[in-house]
Amino acid sequence: MFGWKDIINGDPVPWLLENDKTQPGIRYYTLRDILGRDENDKEVKAAKAAIMASGPVPVILAAQQPEGYWDKAGSSSGPKYRGTQWALVFMAQLGADGADPRIRTGCEYLLSHCVASNGGLSWNSTASGFEQCMAGIMGAALIDFGWLNDQRLRTAMEWLAQTITGKGVADASNRDTNKRYYKSGNSAPLFVCSMNANLPCAWGAISAMVALSKVPPAQLTRNMQAAIKQGVDFLLSHDPAVADYPFGSWNKPSRPSSNWFKLGYPIGYITDVLQNLEVLAALGQAKNPRLANALDLVISKQNQQGRWLLEHTYNGKMWVNIEKKGQPSKWVTLRALRVLKAAYPEIG
Repeated sequence: MFGWKDIINGDPVPWLLENDKTQPGIRYYTLRDILGRDENDKEVKAAKAAIMASGPVPVILAAQQPEGYWDKAGSSSGPKYRGTQWALVFMAQLGADGADPRIRTGCEYLLSHCVASNGGLSWNSTASGFEQCMAGIMGAALIDFGWLNDQRLRTAMEWLAQTITGKGVADASNRDTNKRYYKSGNSAPLFVCSMNANLPCAWGAISAMVALSKVPPAQLTRNMQAAIKQGVDFLLSHDPAVADYPFGSWNKPSRPSSNWFKLGYPIGYITDVLQNLEVLAALGQAKNPRLANALDLVISKQNQQGRWLLEHTYNGKMWVNIEKKGQPSKWVTLRALRVLKAAYPEIG
């Protein structure tokens, strides 16, 4: 038997633990997720505080308007990737402190402007604008920021689960209720989306599962549990290393997107094979034999120092750049280590 440290070229952990003022969140997550330190640990608390003092989070916060929004007022997620939704999503992924008053103001603004009449999180606040990818991305950020006890978010997470299972959701042809699917966006149960040629969308599935995986077990409704099971079954129905999930553009099916195999950070609605592994690991599937090929793929992408490159980026589109494309990435390396640690735990 071997553990995760045995399959890495060298030891990248000291590199990740550096007091890097350009990406302070790395040290925080490494202490917590790789070394297993408690949130009350002195070094962990100091690393968490550093996220709000230097690096990308203060830059994003500096662009916030007093009312709580970024760039444009209202519900739209645009422009990519600078609008309110994206600013909050990226800061959550970077480890920002949800207790910060500016973050709380932003979250309240989002919940006040991006909940549709059916209770779902919608990028433009309309019921027809509901998409499982964006609903999952926004929901995950709000949960990370500590808003799960807010009834608006709890309702939104339940609606997300309902749209997966189909329970209590009418067909798109039923115009007598807003508790239905729409021809635009999420158009049928099990991740079917008009943006994916009305096929089940794995990107939407992963984003939805990320959000639902963050709901504590004691707070999962029966519908959420059923949605998670369906999501796991769907993601495992194809080899994540091949990523040959149904894929298309509007009404034209096509081959899998090459973006599946470009590892990056932070993550938008375009996801990658590593996030597929991350969420399946979070849902108890880290040691599932069906993930073996995908794990081997991730392992093969490390360099001789046990570091992974930044292959996909939103640099130039966000408020601040995150690392450099084509260079060793602390964020991607951290993501890889989390997955490998879950799949190949140390013995003893």
